[in-house]
Amino acid sequence: MESLYLLVPLSVLLVLMLVGLFGWALNSGQLEDLEREGERILEPELPSVDGDQGAG
Repeated sequence: MESLYLLVPLSVLLVLMLVGLFGWALNSGQLEDLEREGERILEPELPSVDGDQGAG
């Protein structure tokens, strides 16, 4: 029973931290334009900066 005095406040603290982290992600734009990230892998890669220079 004494362990509950420790575990309940720790679990409440953990939930509050996770809610705060989720709120920060929402406000900072982390969850914006998710469809674009899924389509990005289908696009051909752009040539690199040195793509026009030969090896020799």
